[in-house]
Amino acid sequence: MHKFSTLLITVILSFSLSSAIAQLPDSAAWAATVQNEFRVIPDITYLRANGVELKIDVYQSRNSEGPAPTFIYYHGGGWVGGSKESNVLRLLPYLEGGWAAVNVQYRLGNVSLAPAAVEDSLCALRWVARNADQYGFDTERLVVSGNSAGGHLALTSGMIPSEAGLDRQCLGSETPKVAAIVNWYGITDVNDLLHGVNEKSYAVRWLGSQPDMAEIAERVSPISYVRSDLPPVITIHGDADPIVPYNHAVQLHRSLDRAEVTNELVTVPNGGHGGFPANEMLRIYGSIFSFLNKNLPN
Repeated sequence: MHKFSTLLITVILSFSLSSAIAQLPDSAAWAATVQNEFRVIPDITYLRANGVELKIDVYQSRNSEGPAPTFIYYHGGGWVGGSKESNVLRLLPYLEGGWAAVNVQYRLGNVSLAPAAVEDSLCALRWVARNADQYGFDTERLVVSGNSAGGHLALTSGMIPSEAGLDRQCLGSETPKVAAIVNWYGITDVNDLLHGVNEKSYAVRWLGSQPDMAEIAERVSPISYVRSDLPPVITIHGDADPIVPYNHAVQLHRSLDRAEVTNELVTVPNGGHGGFPANEMLRIYGSIFSFLNKNLPN
């Protein structure tokens, strides 16, 4: 792992890239250096579902020797919006640390209702394991992550067992166990968002009018799968989040504690739904990489 000072620079680049470039004395030289250091393999088809070819992008350091720890990212957007392309900058801190990164597209609600996005995220994870030798992924150090609905998909990818039957359409024979989960303000109890004071339109749109939507919501809720053999989980959540209730993070944290699962909750005071101040982002990334350093295999 790179020194923390290097990580801080990367985080600043990640969230203030345009202003950072403007301050560089030779932005062209900087861009050339970045292009030479990393390679990108875009739009690889990992699954065909509902007539849609689902794609992932692979990012790699050209200087990596041997299998690299691999960061798998699911974008946010309430399962009904967003794109992998809009989240590329979130990969930079990991690429700077010598990781490989996989950026995942999945079916949105206008293509397929729940649980399609969960099924796709599991298939993407299986694709990574199936193609590890070709792309240099270290299957002992797979970390899944995402923001908002993507945080939910990272949790379900790392927590849902094969017995749940949600990976049956995936190619290959076995979905790998991930080494850690980095959850940015993800939904943990989908049923909570379908009715009552916490009802959210994006969740209602994702479940639609399916007659068994309560059952589906439970099947795709991370809180339903808490048990002792889960990978370590770190959650980042603002305590004033208007989109995903902060209590989702608190309840997950308490449930994981009861199950004796290694986990950490990083609370952002007065934090909303992302968009955290720079000083908080530096603190958060310090916590994330400290957590991963402690909990990933060497």
